[in-house]
Amino acid sequence: MAEKKTPGRRPRTQGPRKAAKGTAGRAATNAAARPRPRMDEADGESAVIAKIAGMPEPDRVLGERLHALIKASAPALTPRLWYGMPAYARNGRVVCFFQAARRFKTRYATFGFMHEANLDEGAMWPTAYALKELTAAEEARIGALVKKAVR
Repeated sequence: MAEKKTPGRRPRTQGPRKAAKGTAGRAATNAAARPRPRMDEADGESAVIAKIAGMPEPDRVLGERLHALIKASAPALTPRLWYGMPAYARNGRVVCFFQAARRFKTRYATFGFMHEANLDEGAMWPTAYALKELTAAEEARIGALVKKAVR
């Protein structure tokens, strides 16, 4: 007697389904779930410096100046890479970051703050700034914002 096929069901003659990845898929899932070792301060600093050094000319100059400015304004912040871009953290949480223009194919680089920054003022305040160049005025403003962010 021929077996009747029901829509949405496999015929009984087929064996049980097997996971495509089997134990390799479980191992990858378990490895991803394991806590990763934290990068120490020296590793974060060298990673940020290397990332900035690898940027094309306009972004590299901005990144180098911002790195020096942030280190001088808030030495308590620890440099680290965040989504492949330079960032500065306190207690492991990112406070501010730099995004290169070329990385995101935009006409300007971005310097921004995360919610860890203490910049709350009223009901609305900026959290990111477009950067085309850094003059003394912008450096002073960024230095003041970074100091305020870590208070």
